[in-house]
Amino acid sequence: IMLLTDPEVESSLLISLDEGASYQKYSLAFEILSLLFHPEQEDWILAYSHDQKLYVSVEFGRRWQLVHDNVVPNRFYWSRLGLDKEQGMIHLEISVSDGRSQYITCKLQNCSDGNKSKPFPGFIIPNSLVVQDEYVFIQVPVGGQSVRYVSYKRNAFYPMKLPKYTLPKDLQIISTDDNQVVAAIQDWHQNDSYNLYMSESRGLFFTLMLEDVVSSRGPEGNIMIDLYEVAGIKGVFLSNKVVENQVKTYITYNKGRDWRLLQAPATDLQGNKVYCEQPYCSLHLHLHVSENPYTSGNIVSKDSAPGVIIASGVVGPDLTSANVSIFITSDAGNTWREVFQEEYSVFFLNQGGSLVAIRHTPLPIRHIWLSFDEGRNWDKYSFTSSPLYVDGVLGEPGEDTLIMTIFGHFSHRSEWQLVKIDFRSIFQQRCTSENYLTWQLHNESLIKMSDSCLCTEADFECDYGFERHSDGSCAPAFWFIPSATSRDCITGDSFLNTTGYRRALSNNCTEGSLLKYSPRRQKCPSWAPKGLQLFTSEGTLVATLGRNVTFLVFLEEGLGSMTSITVDFGDGTAISYVNISSIDDGVRHVYSKVGIYQVSATASNALGFDRVVLYLHVSCQLKQVQLSAPSVVIKNKAVNLTTVLQPSDVGTVTYYWWFDNKTEPVVTLNGAISFTFSKEGTHIVTVQASVGNTVHQDQKRVAVYDYFRSHILAFSSNLDELNPGVPEWREDIARVVKNCIVQVTGISEDQLLVTVLPGLPTTAEIFIVPEKRPRDRAMDEKWPSLLYLIQFTLKPGVQVNVYATRLSPAPLVDSSDSGHSGTAVIMLVSVVLMGLAAFVIYKFKRKIPGMNTYTAEQSDKEQEVIPSVTSIAVPNPEGDKLTSLDHVDVQLNSKSRGM
Repeated sequence: IMLLTDPEVESSLLISLDEGASYQKYSLAFEILSLLFHPEQEDWILAYSHDQKLYVSVEFGRRWQLVHDNVVPNRFYWSRLGLDKEQGMIHLEISVSDGRSQYITCKLQNCSDGNKSKPFPGFIIPNSLVVQDEYVFIQVPVGGQSVRYVSYKRNAFYPMKLPKYTLPKDLQIISTDDNQVVAAIQDWHQNDSYNLYMSESRGLFFTLMLEDVVSSRGPEGNIMIDLYEVAGIKGVFLSNKVVENQVKTYITYNKGRDWRLLQAPATDLQGNKVYCEQPYCSLHLHLHVSENPYTSGNIVSKDSAPGVIIASGVVGPDLTSANVSIFITSDAGNTWREVFQEEYSVFFLNQGGSLVAIRHTPLPIRHIWLSFDEGRNWDKYSFTSSPLYVDGVLGEPGEDTLIMTIFGHFSHRSEWQLVKIDFRSIFQQRCTSENYLTWQLHNESLIKMSDSCLCTEADFECDYGFERHSDGSCAPAFWFIPSATSRDCITGDSFLNTTGYRRALSNNCTEGSLLKYSPRRQKCPSWAPKGLQLFTSEGTLVATLGRNVTFLVFLEEGLGSMTSITVDFGDGTAISYVNISSIDDGVRHVYSKVGIYQVSATASNALGFDRVVLYLHVSCQLKQVQLSAPSVVIKNKAVNLTTVLQPSDVGTVTYYWWFDNKTEPVVTLNGAISFTFSKEGTHIVTVQASVGNTVHQDQKRVAVYDYFRSHILAFSSNLDELNPGVPEWREDIARVVKNCIVQVTGISEDQLLVTVLPGLPTTAEIFIVPEKRPRDRAMDEKWPSLLYLIQFTLKPGVQVNVYATRLSPAPLVDSSDSGHSGTAVIMLVSVVLMGLAAFVIYKFKRKIPGMNTYTAEQSDKEQEVIPSVTSIAVPNPEGDKLTSLDHVDVQLNSKSRGM
């Protein structure tokens, strides 16, 4: 016995090896969310933790080892001996980035990267892996759609073929018994119901089994389909179907070939005759199997008790939740008896030779009911001296067991109590031949026998592509081309051509009509290739430079030893295969350059060919996008905005531009755009660059004015050696330069903007904008001239010089109502240049006496770049070089700015 402690108190296991007489505690380093025991090795356990890690123990929980992290919940499975290579293997679905998953297998005690296998080479849709008996199911994203694949007996994956116009919104695997798949599919037009489909042995080709089956959501949000497979007898199913807005229960004895309503009991529990005539009245059952392993649920049957079914339900025109009784059948649903008029949980003992019933009630109980004749008579027994609130029942392993354990609590405050009941003392008599009866699905018996009967038309279902008509015959659907039956001609020279019928796989009838409906062996016809498919294993049309791209190729018709497949990768290389089965794992290729490549696959034989093309976008990882935009622009005049990518060549890029807070972006394939700002003020420009699944963003503020003036600033070359090329560094340098210019020139901070430009050599642009003024005040701006050299300390011992080199191309005045004419601008520039010349002559004649000013102390946060001494010099009017003048030290007075 294994018990889990409350994780809120401590995380540990209590293990008993003596039927609960004593327990030993084992501490855990993780919190268990669920356990999965090995079906054969009783000491092997998989434990799933809350942080998506999977652990394994081969010592019944006494020691644990981490298997893998990022495991998808409930998507881990034990291997099966005879199907998988080794017994100690596990199947896992692993979460990877960008909402994708991978299907891997590995040894449970060595699941390192070097020991993993990928049965499917590409990515799969999250939460889609199902490993059940001989089948493995996955879903793959292809062209924006979900395509379902199946592997039979751990062989290659192939797309599941549903009837052509079945477009599933959801697909649930219901059963994989007897080498056949039963799937419930919610079609495109359904909301609260599903259709049932059944496959042939490989799980590839599906045909309709039953329409409009009731569905609901369980307490944890999972889909519950009202379909129940009866244990002990192959091919018997019960299902609740919607018929004219009523829910009715149907049964099939040939795995969906024919369905019929359930016959109501002839009498009720009191022996009164029941008047119930089909189709207006019949027996209807609740078919939900309990998700709690310690309760029986609404319906139960056992392999060890063939033909015995116990279920809750009602007699009437349809299924309701009122006046529910318990019914039992001993002949697999042919006839029914009412055994309780309240809800009970019923459990099997001794291969169904005895039944134990416990009443469903929120009140405490002390009695159980026991039957030795399949529910015809019941005896009442007391199992506890004090009434017990029953929480569940534990059955001992094995089919012949006569021991069961009931657990519950005496009060809402008490701890759990376990009551073990041993029924062996009750069974004193050994069974003889007189205790058994032989029956053929219409009589009652406890013996398990089977014998083959003669085949009739009822033993055959319609094959893939065929539909059953009102006369019972199977005819091709309007979309089906019978020539597609040659699909199995992969090797050899003959195939089994369908007659439109196929015998149910669990059916072993002999002779009779077997020859009439069985497929006929014919020589494989020669067909030109048709239905060629090509896509990437990831289901996308993008790939990363330098990494393996896996292409998957499928061909529906024209397979054969003489059919060749050629895959052209579009970069000057191609590869050919004679047998398509040799590329079941896909074709791998690595691209060495970014770009858009036309990838094609061609299948050809002597009768023709088929070709399919996809366009693959190969890109490298985009690391950064930088938006280049002027800090200040003229209102109503177009300005160019550009981007710089790192790395520069990443393949196809889509750009999204937002201006201010507009919700709809402007989309371009070019990294540059022209835009006109129509309002003065500060505007925000945002650009996003999208490459594959990667998106990066940059943002700039742009000030818009009627007019402004700007200069290009140059720096001494020693700054380039310390330029890291990051935006934050440029912002800090711009802030320091602005502070220095404000102190030297006396220009208002509101009129001054400084932007350090990306790239080398390091340059900056300074903008002088109009001073803020009242609206009624005349526009008589006086533009200061920037004629100064400033100097600041980048770090101890490193002095950086900054000087104006030339005017930028930005217009001085660009507004008809600004009050400034072109002549005034020319005069202003002339005055500046004349002043500059006079200053140069004056400077050469004599040295200016020291002008004492003081540097403002900087805060601790700005110690990286500290302006210290500001000097004055004059740019050369003839060019960008600084005129060679004697250096004049000027100290700034922190109280009076300007000269």
